[in-house]
Amino acid sequence: QVQLVESGGGLVQPGGSLRLSCAASGFTFSVYAMSWYRQPPGKEREWVARISSGGLSRNYADSVKGRFTISRDNVKNTVNLQMNSLKPEDTAVYYCNVQLNGRIIWGQGTQVTVSS
Repeated sequence: QVQLVESGGGLVQPGGSLRLSCAASGFTFSVYAMSWYRQPPGKEREWVARISSGGLSRNYADSVKGRFTISRDNVKNTVNLQMNSLKPEDTAVYYCNVQLNGRIIWGQGTQVTVSS
């Protein structure tokens, strides 16, 4: 059974940091690119970052470039999102995502709230 489980969300003050993690199971993690998306309150889900299967290629949305870093561990089957210099507009539910042979798999999401 393919499963993605996010963790690490919470409440943080502006300028603070959080590290999200996504644990994957049920598929050969090391051969698939992984992505993070987020859905701010009342808005559409948007793409945040992507990392290639081997971790050598990383891409970011302009809104997070220079502040967020995506990484992966192909031994532990996890993909992480280090978020620094957080802003109130980063408040959202964060999801990890994988596309498996035409199937799009989502985790349940983890809430990140940036507020003073």
